[in-house]
Amino acid sequence: MAMRGQNDSFVAEFILLGFSNYPELQGRIFGAFLVIYLVTLMGNALIMSVIFLDQSLHIPMYLFLQNLSVVETGFSTAVMPEMLVVLNTEKATISFGGCFAQMYFILLFGGTECFLLGAMAYDRFAAICHPLSYPVIMSKRIFMKLVMCSWLSGTMMTTLQTIWVFSFPYCGSNEINHISCETPAVLELACADIFFFEIYAFTGTILIILTPFLLILMSYIRILFAILKMPSTTGRQKAFSTCASHLTSVTLFYGTASMTYLQPKSRYSPDTKKLMSLAYSLLTPLLNPLIYSLRNKEMKRAVMKLWERKVVFNTT
Repeated sequence: MAMRGQNDSFVAEFILLGFSNYPELQGRIFGAFLVIYLVTLMGNALIMSVIFLDQSLHIPMYLFLQNLSVVETGFSTAVMPEMLVVLNTEKATISFGGCFAQMYFILLFGGTECFLLGAMAYDRFAAICHPLSYPVIMSKRIFMKLVMCSWLSGTMMTTLQTIWVFSFPYCGSNEINHISCETPAVLELACADIFFFEIYAFTGTILIILTPFLLILMSYIRILFAILKMPSTTGRQKAFSTCASHLTSVTLFYGTASMTYLQPKSRYSPDTKKLMSLAYSLLTPLLNPLIYSLRNKEMKRAVMKLWERKVVFNTT
């Protein structure tokens, strides 16, 4: 479907191809993605609820985690419902406005997560490497500033990029060979020179993705040196295990996101781009609640306390 302009035929809606080249697998993929999405929602909702209800968890470490769960829930919801529709529909269309909205929220939650993970790594660095001055380094005021800066930076970057992407003319094919309206996939349909946007995308990706990632790596290197000085072997092993799981999740998110966004018109095959997109839009929101919460003694204690309170309430 197209709208006629004065000189060109402009696209009014897009067709998301998803995994249409694997029709025999679409049913299984739909079932797997639905289960992952529901588990992601439940896991992140549990984290948000437990931290909200337990006053002892109202400290920066857990409040950062609560914000991360909000971001992960939003990120997953920006992608998964539409992807499930695509998998369950022979010809899934999305309006121009719908595509704009999906791209906006993918970039908003993705960009905010980049900054938030960096702030969380700084928080852990301050707590482990400077425990005596931690209350001053990470006061409530500084915590609020870091969280607000994460959301505001994500919002500003998203607004600029989404408006710029949809200011290009889109004519000819309206088939997006991807799982969602992500910037690189949509730009492949643009019938205009996007050279300056590619320069912006490259610079923006370095600032938004690679810079926080390098700060996280530097923080964890300092943390690891602090861990090596621990007298307890058991404590060292536990801390190493926690740091390794955090870094695995962070590397998966930042690595695949940077590969996707550093070059909007990259030469990766469509299937490779879809798999990279799934890594940060499907796996990361699923893994983060497990990595940051279920391995945490205080979170497990808070969950058990709430469960016991519920059991007592139901029996009275």
